[in-house]
Order: sequence, then C-alpha cells, then structure tokens
Amino acid sequence: MTRLGILISGRGSNFEAIADNIAGGELDAEIAVVISNRSEAPGLEAARRRALPAVCIPSKGLDREVYDRMVVEELRWRGVELVCLAGFMRLLSATFVRAFPNRILNIHPSLLPAFPGLDAQHQALEHGVRVTGCTVHFVDEYLDAGPILIQAPVPVRDTDTVETLSARILKEEHRIYSEALRIAIGGNYRIEGRRVILG
Repeated sequence: MTRLGILISGRGSNFEAIADNIAGGELDAEIAVVISNRSEAPGLEAARRRALPAVCIPSKGLDREVYDRMVVEELRWRGVELVCLAGFMRLLSATFVRAFPNRILNIHPSLLPAFPGLDAQHQALEHGVRVTGCTVHFVDEYLDAGPILIQAPVPVRDTDTVETLSARILKEEHRIYSEALRIAIGGNYRIEGRRVILG
C-alpha cells in the first residue's frame, strides 16, 4: 500500500477528498502524514479528527533550502513514497524535488500552462476565457511546469465571480486528484520529456 505524505497550508479540502476516497476503498493508499507550514491551517485539525499524523513545521523566517530539508527528513522518517501538494503555498526547492523524483504531485486551479501561480481563477476571469479548469501535474523545479497527468475543463459563465468559479473548479479538483493518484500509484504510465504517456 502506497504511503502518502500530504502537504497543506490551509483548509485542506483536497486532502479530505483524498482521505474520503481512501476510507471508501477507492484508493489503495494510506496517509502517512499531513504536514503544514502554518500552525493555524484548518487542515491540520481535520487530519487529527481522522486520527491521522498531523505535523506543523513552521516555515516563517526560514531559508527555503533549510525548510525543505526539514520537510524531506520528516517525509522520509514516515516512509512516504508519494508526496501530494494540496494547497501548499510554497515553491519547492530543487533539493526537495530531487529527493522525490517524479513522486510529487500538485493540483492547480487552471488548465496549465494557462494561468500559473497565484489567483488562477481571477486570471481566467480577467482574460475572458470561456473555459478554464484544473490540472494535476508532477512537480519539477519550476512553477506549475511539470509533466501533466490529468486535467478537467470547467466552463466560465458570464455571471461568474472568483468565488463561484473557484467553487466549481474545486469540485473537479476533488474528483481528478484521486484519479491522478490511482494512475501514479498503479505505475501504468511513462514520462517522455514533458508528456505523461498512459498505458
């Protein structure tokens, strides 16, 4: 059974969706640890309610390399095989990425490569796109740039606000993150350059 390490900075709703799918027998994995860089992250309390190991490693004031080494050490100590970023609001250093090559997944609220970085939903509305969505990708050393595993489109309505669009995207995020995990855990794929080839 694949041991997951989940990194969060906030409410952890994608973490909870993954945990629900594991509890329901839809994902052959176990959550080895939930780590947050913020002690006030509601996702930590959500993990504790589920009797999962929940650890805060505060990042404030720490050099990125130093902080990442601390997180990698915790993940390795917990026997983590696959790392899931679920609203973890920090860029990972090359040191972190190299510690788990092609074993770190991230979910982003746009159809990458469109609208990387922060406020993707706001960017989509500002640009007037008719379709946006969400993407699960492998993490490399660059921002929202790793090989794409799975995407889901979400239509943009004329009446949308950032809040209404974000809510519809989040619903798709909850669905496709576990789909991506099933693929990553099953290992029935290969990476060629920037492409993930399934089967």
